[in-house]
Amino acid sequence: MIKKNEKLKDKNKIKEEIFSLKKTIMNFNFQKSTGQLEKTSNLRKSKKDLARLKTQLRQLNETKGGNSA
Repeated sequence: MIKKNEKLKDKNKIKEEIFSLKKTIMNFNFQKSTGQLEKTSNLRKSKKDLARLKTQLRQLNETKGGNSA
């Protein structure tokens, strides 16, 4: 899980976590479709964590890019 007060991570670590979460979400979707997923809340939490990581990555790219228009 991601903590709110966590500092921005480096790009490679964020990208690895995004890839891992995408695989997890795909597995949850398969489990949900076959009726094997018991805690459906895990799917929603994983999607929110993925969105948070993508936001962190975007913010990191904006601050290092220097494009503040």
